[in-house]
Amino acid sequence: MRLFLVVLGCMIMLLPDCTTKYTAPGFPATEPVVVTDTLHGTVIKDAYQWLEDYGSPGVVNWIGEQEAYAYGYLHTREQRPYLVQRFNDLWRYDDRSTPHEVIDSERIFFWAIKKDWERWGYYYQEDDTCEAAVLLDPNMWGPKTLDFVEPSRDGKFIAYGIAEAGNEATTIQIMDVDTKSILSDTLCGWRQYNVSWLPDNRGFYYMASPRAGTVPEGEEHYWRSVYLHTLETQGADDIRIFGHDSIKEYYHYVQVSEDGSHLIFYRSMFNRNQVWLKRTEDPGSPLGIVADFDASYSVDIINDTMIIWTDAQAPNGKVYFTDIAHPEPDHWRVLIPESEDNLLYIMGCAGHLYAVYIHNAYTVIKIYNLDGTFVRDLPLPGIGSASVSGYWSKPDVWVRFSSFTSPRVTYRYDAEHNDLRFYHRPPIKIDLSDYETDQVWYASQDGTRVSMFLIHKKGVIQDKTNPVYLTGYGGFNIPMNPFFSTLHAVWLEAGGMIAIPNLRGGGEYGKTWHEAGMLDNKQNVFDDFIAAAEWLITNDYTTSEKLVIGGGSNGGLLVGAVMVQRPDLFKAVYCSVPLLDMVRYHKFGFANIWTEEYGNADDPEQFAFLLRYSPYHNVQDGVAYPAVLFVASENDARCYPLHAMKMAARMQAANPCGEPVLLIVQKSSGHAFGTTISEHIEQYATIWAFLMEQAGIEPQTEGRKQ
Repeated sequence: MRLFLVVLGCMIMLLPDCTTKYTAPGFPATEPVVVTDTLHGTVIKDAYQWLEDYGSPGVVNWIGEQEAYAYGYLHTREQRPYLVQRFNDLWRYDDRSTPHEVIDSERIFFWAIKKDWERWGYYYQEDDTCEAAVLLDPNMWGPKTLDFVEPSRDGKFIAYGIAEAGNEATTIQIMDVDTKSILSDTLCGWRQYNVSWLPDNRGFYYMASPRAGTVPEGEEHYWRSVYLHTLETQGADDIRIFGHDSIKEYYHYVQVSEDGSHLIFYRSMFNRNQVWLKRTEDPGSPLGIVADFDASYSVDIINDTMIIWTDAQAPNGKVYFTDIAHPEPDHWRVLIPESEDNLLYIMGCAGHLYAVYIHNAYTVIKIYNLDGTFVRDLPLPGIGSASVSGYWSKPDVWVRFSSFTSPRVTYRYDAEHNDLRFYHRPPIKIDLSDYETDQVWYASQDGTRVSMFLIHKKGVIQDKTNPVYLTGYGGFNIPMNPFFSTLHAVWLEAGGMIAIPNLRGGGEYGKTWHEAGMLDNKQNVFDDFIAAAEWLITNDYTTSEKLVIGGGSNGGLLVGAVMVQRPDLFKAVYCSVPLLDMVRYHKFGFANIWTEEYGNADDPEQFAFLLRYSPYHNVQDGVAYPAVLFVASENDARCYPLHAMKMAARMQAANPCGEPVLLIVQKSSGHAFGTTISEHIEQYATIWAFLMEQAGIEPQTEGRKQ
């Protein structure tokens, strides 16, 4: 059978129509092995389920053949050499992060990178007058990556997470900052995260999952519980203090209040959680504050006041307060009422409350006193995205701001003069002063008004000639606010235009907007994106021959779905680390936790709407699909490579004489792609060269740069 398919593949390569649309030879042969399942009375035939056996010899060989084919095509694109050079120019410079001040000393910690480094390192200073010293340099670790660092409250210790090639299977180690020695401590379980130090440095709380072999196979990705680790002990001695014994999907974590007086316990499922509270030194059980899984809650303690943010009966969020002696909901009083804008979070910094809102998909920050009295709006440099951080008990208020045409800038906020004082800007070698952002509104298929950002050169002409990169997300209550991207900047430099709609399912317009794009409403997300493409074409910004789309993770599902539903609209598709088989996605890794967003095919009603839009199951033979580049990551802990692999095989079989259908499975990469600067440069130069050629952008040179 295999020999027959190889011969058949060679015959197809000889057919004239199969070589007219691209220069690479015909697709590698993929043997269909049909598996038939019947779900809720519906017969489903899957010819490529065998590709789910990642790591088996047959699948490894198949990936090698696909990558040889893909790279043979991609590495010959004329844009690629220039893009490698340009990304090296843009991504290699000395830089540092916003300082991380600790609560109980003057020590300062921060991330930094040097021009010739491949990864960010971690530094500290005794105070802001002292020389900085490096604590962790992952550039010396080979494939290992530094996931996070959490200093103790006095900065004498750091707990940091190490992963292997971006796989997110983090193991925590502990360093004595004064001696730079690594403690011999071990912790319990694996996937260790969410460190919260106790005030006296005797230890910290952390979250972990059980190791393989201690729970049924596959369940080691779940059962995430909180443990208490005492310094200079081993993981076998760690105490499991908070978890659940029957529902494996629950997520547990503990937060120590800023003043160290209380522990706040959270049990969450998707965008809903429960809350408990107890004094740090109290040996008894915590007091249940929020018992129902009806909404999302976040608690902070300032002096003797408990501050509660929630979207319970307030889709755009509101804030309550109560005396810490009476934390039950019956005693809560409204501190900041719900408004028309989405209240993302509230932060206590330097004696004031900073409420961070999204207004029409960009950030607004309002300042309040602890009694709820409005003080003023925080002045921001323009329309963009901003965040605020600091401590209630310390004077510094850190504000970070970026926009589509401005890299992230860090400021200190001077409350006395109501002014932002410049602190740091990354020295990116790019000038985008000749570009601007418009916000437009358009109607989706059901008449819902959707906002969209258009980023382009000033004076852009609506003459149907603009190469447009359209991207979006539309899920998990995550907003697509203005953000700076060197990838987008290079597209703009080359004469292109970027379009980013704020799709339903995202977090731009509150809980109601999110719920309008999840579960059986998921089609709304795809409709919103399709309507954005149609609006761009109808308004003469571009044509379907110059319109390319891209998205990753949930955004990969998005572009996979719209590609199948409206292949006529797009010239090319970049589909990154996606979910595409929506009937079986929940069976792999810890993806079952996403059934709250997507649904579960084991449920008859949810199976019906999942099958209706599942990209993999809706590919049709003989349809002229756009050119597509699927990119997966071998160490992706969230979206297994099988989705991109099965979809590539299915599309190649559906139209063997069509546009290129390319697959890359990145090595040494996780859900966020390459773990080094060089890997990022190689990966994105390849991807962007593909998209630029498809959109009709002429090859760039240093002399031609816009």
